[in-house]
Amino acid sequence: MVLKVAGSSPVIHPSLKRLMNRSFLCRLSLLIVLLCGAGCATVPYREGITFVDPRLELQEPPDMQIVRGRPNRVLDASDWIWPGSLLGKLILWDRRVDNHRIGEETEEVLQRYLDVNELAYVKARLNQYAPRQEFRRLRQNKSVGAGWRYTIGLISWLQYTILPGRILGGDHYNPYTNTIHLFSDIPAIAVHEGGHAKDFADRRWKGTYAAIYIIPFVNLYHEALASNDALGYLMAHEDIELQREGYRIMHPAYGTYVGGNSSLLLPDYGFFIYSGSVVAGHVTGRIAAPRAE
Repeated sequence: MVLKVAGSSPVIHPSLKRLMNRSFLCRLSLLIVLLCGAGCATVPYREGITFVDPRLELQEPPDMQIVRGRPNRVLDASDWIWPGSLLGKLILWDRRVDNHRIGEETEEVLQRYLDVNELAYVKARLNQYAPRQEFRRLRQNKSVGAGWRYTIGLISWLQYTILPGRILGGDHYNPYTNTIHLFSDIPAIAVHEGGHAKDFADRRWKGTYAAIYIIPFVNLYHEALASNDALGYLMAHEDIELQREGYRIMHPAYGTYVGGNSSLLLPDYGFFIYSGSVVAGHVTGRIAAPRAE
C-alpha cells in the first residue's frame, strides 16, 4: 500500500516495504549465484600478450623473476594470529591461505604461467618484505604514468610498507610496481595474480585502468578476467587436480567481490549478502570442479 500526502513524497506502508525488500533480496540472490557461477575458462586458451608496451622495452627485466623471503619461524606462524588471515582460511576453506610457507609446486606453476604468457617484466615476491626494492620498481615502471605512480601508486607502496603482508598476508598484484606478492601456498591463487599481471600488460592506459578498480562493481570486471584466464591456463597446461582446485578456490574468491559490491546496495543485509555470495561460490565451484577434463 502506498499512501500519498499532499505536498510530500509517497509514504510506503511498512509491510509493503518489507515485501519489496524480500523481492529485491530474492532477485539479488539469484544474480549473486549467476555471477559466482558465470566464470568459465576460455577455450582455446590465448597464450601471451597482444600489446607490447614500448615503455617496458626501455627497462631491464628483473634478474631473478621470482624471489623468496627468508624463512622466519615467528613471522611464518602469524597466519594463525591475525584475524584477516584466519578469516581468509575460513572463507576459502583452505588452511594454505596466507600460510607464509610457499612450496615448490606453487612457484613452478607460477613460473610456467609467466613464461607461457611472455610476462618477463613481472616480478614475483614469495613471502618477501622488500619496501626499498619496491619503491625502486615504482620509480622505474614507466609503463604507468608518473601522475598515477606518485599518487595512488605511492599510497599503495606506503600501505605495503606500513602494513607488511609478510606478517598480515594478502596475496595481490600491484600494477604500479608490476609485482606479484604471494603469501599463500595455493597454485590457483598464484596463477590468478598472474592473470592480473597479464591483463594489465595488455592495457595501454595502465594507470587509469588500475585507478578505476576502486569504483564499486568495476573490480568485478578485473577479477573476472583474471579468474577466467587462470582457469583457462590450468585447463590448457596443468593436471586435472590443479584444474579442479582452480574452480574450488576461484569461485568462492570471486564470490567475495560479488558479495562485497552487492552489499553496498543493502548495507543492513551486508553480512548475509556477503556470506551468501561466498557460499554460492563454493557451491558453483564444487559443481564445476568434477567436470574438469
